[in-house]
Amino acid sequence: MTRHTRLVMSMIYWAFVLYIFVPLILMITMGFKDSKFIGFPIRSWTLDWYVEVFKDVEVLSAFGYSMLIGVSSTLISLAVGIWIAVLLNGRGFVGKGLIYGLTLLPALIPGIISAISFRIYAQLWGIPPGTGAIIWCHAVHNVPFVVLIVAARLSTLPKSHLDAARDLGADPIIAFMRITLPYLRPALIGGGVFCMLISFDDFVRSFFLGGYQPTLPVLIFAKLRSGMSPEINAIATVVLVLTGLLGIWAERTTRRMKQGKLQS
Repeated sequence: MTRHTRLVMSMIYWAFVLYIFVPLILMITMGFKDSKFIGFPIRSWTLDWYVEVFKDVEVLSAFGYSMLIGVSSTLISLAVGIWIAVLLNGRGFVGKGLIYGLTLLPALIPGIISAISFRIYAQLWGIPPGTGAIIWCHAVHNVPFVVLIVAARLSTLPKSHLDAARDLGADPIIAFMRITLPYLRPALIGGGVFCMLISFDDFVRSFFLGGYQPTLPVLIFAKLRSGMSPEINAIATVVLVLTGLLGIWAERTTRRMKQGKLQS
């Protein structure tokens, strides 16, 4: 690679970094502005908006509700996704390609189309809008990601481990619980965190299938309709920090597991 090529690639890289991070930096900065209006110049700084966030019962309630939906839908996605990934791994049977395609379909459909479809389906079956409908919709949307992540991990599982377990008398269930499942822990942690973040951040499906209790994205949208306020920036900054910490924890944990520093 020539010096000119490296310079061009470096400029493209830093332009991309600025494109990604400048909006985030501006968002965080406005959360410290001592004014009710967003914009420059900033004449003084304050932490009052963050105090308001942690004192706002409506925000805390929406945050807890989003966490409940995220955790519940993630657990369902993991249970279903593991089963499908194990079913499709290393086996050839009639309809395998069809099952695989149908499994990935929810991740390929645009969010607005998916939300409308689930809303119509819920009405046909008499499922009322609210917590159950949102969890069901989020779980279906997240299953493809779990399948892809778990299948990638399963493809690296040495077959000799399962063969040794069977030679020692383990049935398929015990072999799965003692060999396959511990081997999948890094993938399950990574996939679980990924699904959790997707569910927590999902606005469209939560909006179409939600009841009277709003999730945090829906609440932020409602606040935006009454005008921009630094409190919204403070809420977004807190969520950004929490999700960033969760992502860092998941990355370090999965890396240590893969390196064998954590006991299975």
